[in-house]
Amino acid sequence: MKTLARIMFGVFALVSVAAFAQDQFATMRSSTPLADNAAPRPMSKPENTDLRQVRNYPEQPPLIPHAIDGYQVDKNSNKCLTCHARAAVADSQAPMVSITHFMNRDNQFLASVTPRRYFCNQCHVPQTDARPLVENTFVDVDKVIDYVKSKEGAK
Repeated sequence: MKTLARIMFGVFALVSVAAFAQDQFATMRSSTPLADNAAPRPMSKPENTDLRQVRNYPEQPPLIPHAIDGYQVDKNSNKCLTCHARAAVADSQAPMVSITHFMNRDNQFLASVTPRRYFCNQCHVPQTDARPLVENTFVDVDKVIDYVKSKEGAK
């Protein structure tokens, strides 16, 4: 009898936690129940400024400052390399693909982009005018350094 009571208590506890979780932790779903799908939000517009954006941390892949709708990037073709390949940058004035993209897994340099760096969207992403879903408290590393220097100078 005690075992049945424990099982019943456990089931009740799980149901309560699930109900609490649905009300408390599914905040980006608005009021849509977990079992239902909400109407999707409208797609954000890509930023198309062609201005390089500042990187937020060392080794961050550069962001794509232009629209890439319809770009073909597959095993047969890479539209990005039309402008960013070594031979194309003089005409396009686009930044050249990083030298690291020509290194294979053994750190040997190849004549063309290595296959493991061929699919640009694995690391490089376009930006949109989307409003953040959650508050962002990110602080750029330069601001952290300035803050530390100002604290050291105040001593």
